[in-house]
Amino acid sequence: MTILEALNYGSKQLSFAQSPKKEAALLMSFLLKKDRKWILLNEDKEFLRAYEFFDLVNKRANKTPLEYILGSVSFYSKEFEIKEGVLIPRPETELLIDRAVELLKDLNSPLIIEIGTGSGVVAIMLATLLKDSKIVATDISLKAIALAKRNAQLHGVSEKITFVHTSMLDGISGEFDLLVSNPPYISNDAKLDDSVLQEPHLALFGGDTGDEFLKELIFKAKEKRVSKYIACEMGYDQKEAMKETLNAAKASFVSFYKDLAGLDRGFSAMLF
Repeated sequence: MTILEALNYGSKQLSFAQSPKKEAALLMSFLLKKDRKWILLNEDKEFLRAYEFFDLVNKRANKTPLEYILGSVSFYSKEFEIKEGVLIPRPETELLIDRAVELLKDLNSPLIIEIGTGSGVVAIMLATLLKDSKIVATDISLKAIALAKRNAQLHGVSEKITFVHTSMLDGISGEFDLLVSNPPYISNDAKLDDSVLQEPHLALFGGDTGDEFLKELIFKAKEKRVSKYIACEMGYDQKEAMKETLNAAKASFVSFYKDLAGLDRGFSAMLF
């Protein structure tokens, strides 16, 4: 079997994917530790690692997310480690970072708290983009905290981020300039792709209607006066619920933003 024949077989097995040929090539690149250009230039050569390649293809065909297999994810034009049991960052979360930077760009040495850091990408990018920032990043998952610490080391910002294993704001004290969060906001009965369901449910599902976690976070942040500003990602259908919640919390300067598909995706506001 040649490299090309193996790729063609892999593509057929991954026909459910958005880009079967690309995914098959990525899996082969990962296995051989060669770039895609090398693979294209050697398509007619005998492929000696077919069984290993087919094992990777079968794992992906069983709906294991590609990022878990490769062990990496691209986010904000940088590469981060990712592992099973930790939420895979999505491109739309890059917009949350943009909103946070916009809110803090005129502050010297901003203090930030992130709730639900996951793989750490939000905290790490904010530490990178806001040079004098200090960040506390929390998560209820020890596996996520360990991975986030690893990613912070890889990107050279460990000294700017304190990672805390806790639930929401439990045990958090002090006053921050910004609370930022990409929380679980999917409703418990939502129908999701099998590959998405292999990600940690605690990081996906926010309650019966999906917005319960967000509502609780807003009121707790207000009650504890933990942060002047708040910026959160949300579900595309939660704008009205968030408006009502922020109004009830007597927030001001409420602003919503859309993702690249034109869907409501997040908000920012001043809590006090």
